[in-house]
Amino acid sequence: MTAPTDKRGSLARVVGASLIGTTIEWYDFFLYGSAAALVFNKLFFPSDDPLTGTLLAFLTYAFGFAARPLGGLVFGHFGDRLGRKRLLIVSLLGMGLATVLIGVLPTFATVGAAAPIMLTSLRMIQGFALGGEWGGAVLLVSEHGDARRRGFWASWPQAGAPGGNLLATAVLALLAAFQSNEAFLAWGWRIPFLLSGVLVLVGLWIRLSVSESPLFEGTAAETERLPILGVLRDHWRDVLVATGARIAENVSYYVITAFVLVYVTEHLKLPQSIALDAVLIGSIVHFVSIPLWGALSDRVGRRPVYLLGAVGVGAWAFAFFPLLDTKSFLFTTIAVTIGLVLHGAMYGPQAAFFSELFATRLRYSGASMGYQVASIVAGSLAPIIATLLLKTYGTAVPISVYVLGAAAITVIAVALARETRGRDLAFATPAATVKVGE
Repeated sequence: MTAPTDKRGSLARVVGASLIGTTIEWYDFFLYGSAAALVFNKLFFPSDDPLTGTLLAFLTYAFGFAARPLGGLVFGHFGDRLGRKRLLIVSLLGMGLATVLIGVLPTFATVGAAAPIMLTSLRMIQGFALGGEWGGAVLLVSEHGDARRRGFWASWPQAGAPGGNLLATAVLALLAAFQSNEAFLAWGWRIPFLLSGVLVLVGLWIRLSVSESPLFEGTAAETERLPILGVLRDHWRDVLVATGARIAENVSYYVITAFVLVYVTEHLKLPQSIALDAVLIGSIVHFVSIPLWGALSDRVGRRPVYLLGAVGVGAWAFAFFPLLDTKSFLFTTIAVTIGLVLHGAMYGPQAAFFSELFATRLRYSGASMGYQVASIVAGSLAPIIATLLLKTYGTAVPISVYVLGAAAITVIAVALARETRGRDLAFATPAATVKVGE
């Protein structure tokens, strides 16, 4: 009985370390998005037109996404050659340092154009670090666990995204509740960024305590000199599947959690606390739903659950904005919460699904490439496109159509993919050529 107990204990430590680490990194990343909608547009990009300042702030937000594929390639290369654990420590330190430095930046009023330049540079460091975080965190869990419950266990690092958003939104909501708008703009917004330094030290201590992936250690002698070339040679179809599967998931998430702050405060002229509190409540439910969706994918398969989420967010986009337009806190919360639950149907099984597409010696590079490339065309542009559509048409209907189009792309990608539930992660051939159970 000792061996199974030790194995479960080891897996629990790995899951805990991955969850806490990803929560901290997503806290840093999402904190910037919320600040871009509420603070940076005023302090770093002052403009007579509020939406113009917001667009400029979201442009720097997009630069972070643009840096993520590069981070995925670099961290994936070394992660496939040196191991998952070492790279996760580097990514955590990089993200934490950049976030703390944002907290001490001078504003446009103090140093002029140098302020947005420095802000953008640090945002790109954030994106680079996060680009390497996701692949390492989900693979460390996936490669420690077994196939029977991989969807459930691998979904826990995914829960770090709403966990980080929950933490970032909670801190901002507390500051908004106990500070005046003037005090928040003057110095209060810096507190959440400086807090990241403490969180990173906690995360680093936890991550140093876990063991390296056993699957990686078992194939260390088979590492390729340039894993990315192996991915393009053996797994290009799988990269396309992963990229397409990410489109609706990424677009819908940033419309629901980032653009909603712009829509509520700038378009509906409501207090920012309404949107922040709605996202806060929605993130709690989202956090709980992700492992449940992951567990369901262990029973019925990755594809059915993922397709349910994609179709769901595409349809919900047409109810989301009318609910916001009621200017009711209750209906705003319902709109955000249901949208995030449907998003969770994609995000829950995603870690196991993507891990099962790639061979061990190429898995960090392949999964990171598929995941992060979509960030450029999906997540990075979603708040910008949504803001532009609102500015141009003055109505949310085109934004709903935009989300529906993203959902259609994801439905096609997932429908064309093979089911991966139950695959042995020790396989050495491309997933596209291996049937389930082989």
